Amino acid sequence: MRNDPLKFSLLLAVGQRTRALRLEAGLTVKAFADQANLSTRFVNQLEAGVGNISIAGLARVAAALGRSTFELIPPAENDQSLAAEVWRALNNAGGDDLSDLHQFLVTRNGDRSAPRYIALIGLRGAGKSTVGPMLARRLKTDFVELDRLIEKAAGLSLGEIFATHGESYYRELERESALRVLNTSPGCVLVPGGSVVTDSETWEAIKRRCFTVWLHATPAEFMKRMRRQGDLRPMQGRPSAMEELKTLLARREPLYAESRLKIRTTGKAPAAVVSKIIHEISPKAS
Repeated sequence: MRNDPLKFSLLLAVGQRTRALRLEAGLTVKAFADQANLSTRFVNQLEAGVGNISIAGLARVAAALGRSTFELIPPAENDQSLAAEVWRALNNAGGDDLSDLHQFLVTRNGDRSAPRYIALIGLRGAGKSTVGPMLARRLKTDFVELDRLIEKAAGLSLGEIFATHGESYYRELERESALRVLNTSPGCVLVPGGSVVTDSETWEAIKRRCFTVWLHATPAEFMKRMRRQGDLRPMQGRPSAMEELKTLLARREPLYAESRLKIRTTGKAPAAVVSKIIHEISPKAS
């Protein structure tokens, strides 16, 4: 292969890029090989720059990494074309850079396509876990509940995370999990915890990358929904629970109000809320 310098340099570049993206995704060689339907031996050869992978195999590698095949094939070192320079710039860009570039192109080109990421924001009891799956089904996209990803990453329940490691550890996992979803998923309906707005870094990333929808309800409606779901904890033995809830809402509402869309859900069926969101995000004629 060294008798063909172009082939050697290309395979080496693809291998190095594959390894870097695999490590970034937190995948072991075996886990990655299983997802890409390749042998671990071939993955090692590929990452060493000696595995001559087929186009179909490269597509499986990209899918396993949550990337496009375009991202796996670097331009030749002596390629100084504008397209090659753009590829290199994109390769070095972070998630926020790509989001900013996408937004610039959307604005410049007048693209009115529906957003890829929709984040439902609000307190527990706002209806996020009910509306989210219904909205995802209507949009034919994934539904991602951020707290479930956090529990999976920690190997603990939320209660155990807070009891054992405290809020700062939860915030760290929350931030990492949110960015991982937004950097690797092709699109989704994302439901973070109600307190996500209190962590400025995570909240800014979500606002930047997602079409944010605040599901608003009255305090009385929040309490009614929690009782209906069998969650009586907010009221039991605490006559001041309603006042505490009103105080919490007053503190968070200015942050929730930074969302791009506010929908009042009190007295509305979940299906009606879903239809309203779809109407608001659907491409509209100029």
